[in-house]
Amino acid sequence: MVRLTAEPAVVVFDKPEGPTSHDVVARTRRLAGTRRVGHAGTLDPMASGVLLILLGEATKLSAYLTGSDKTYLAEVRFGKSTTTLDAQGEPTAEAALAPGWLDALRLDAALDAAREQTEQIPPSVSAIHVAGARAHERVRRGETLQLPPRAVAVRSLTLESVGPERVTLRLTVSAGYYVRALARDLGQALGVPAHLSALRRERSGSFTLAQASPFPPPSWPPARLSMTQAIERTLPVARLGPAEAVLARQGKRLPAGPDHEAGPIALLGPDGELVAIAARDGETLRVLRGFTAP
Repeated sequence: MVRLTAEPAVVVFDKPEGPTSHDVVARTRRLAGTRRVGHAGTLDPMASGVLLILLGEATKLSAYLTGSDKTYLAEVRFGKSTTTLDAQGEPTAEAALAPGWLDALRLDAALDAAREQTEQIPPSVSAIHVAGARAHERVRRGETLQLPPRAVAVRSLTLESVGPERVTLRLTVSAGYYVRALARDLGQALGVPAHLSALRRERSGSFTLAQASPFPPPSWPPARLSMTQAIERTLPVARLGPAEAVLARQGKRLPAGPDHEAGPIALLGPDGELVAIAARDGETLRVLRGFTAP
């Protein structure tokens, strides 16, 4: 029988190409014997790399584990664009590439523009909600969408290799950045159709491939992080005494100290267990998310 609860934990998987993030969640539910499984930071089916899977009470951490910068190794192929902006979409345009077409100066200029980008138009085939439905669902119903630009940040972007029809890039970007859209924009800057032909996520926040277990794991359970171990890598932390921990679990405000930051902060109990996520509100800490006692 499938259990409704599971020991809270965060698993760092190295997702292979092929399955969706939801496929990984569904397989993990069967392996762990629980329905309470989620993920942080979606990866498209063609992408591989770091995917955080959350078990039990750790599913409440999703919003806090997805907001960090991410590092990717990406391959952009020129000469063809697709409906999804990646290799899995249907062709929308194709162009023959003459020998020596990719001028180094033009490529450098296009990459410089990408490095300075502060807004990005997301792919229409995406999970963004538009009028109550995900954008990709509306597109597949035959609708034409033009999504508004969203704020993004490019921390670094380096050219790893150049070939006659493709480039390989390593980039670190803010949450919400679409590497598929980068491929589209590079093609437009260079005057040719383009799409994302390969993508590997090397890092999500402080979680890296070096820490990742293969998926599916050869045995269950794989290496896991406790909620405290995971959140300490993501948010600043504050320690509470026994009485304060009880109040925080009840969702009550606590006095803010001089070192408490304005953004989300993880509140740990006397034994190091994660009690709540809070944020400074004037002279108090307001609980944003509470967690049940172990």
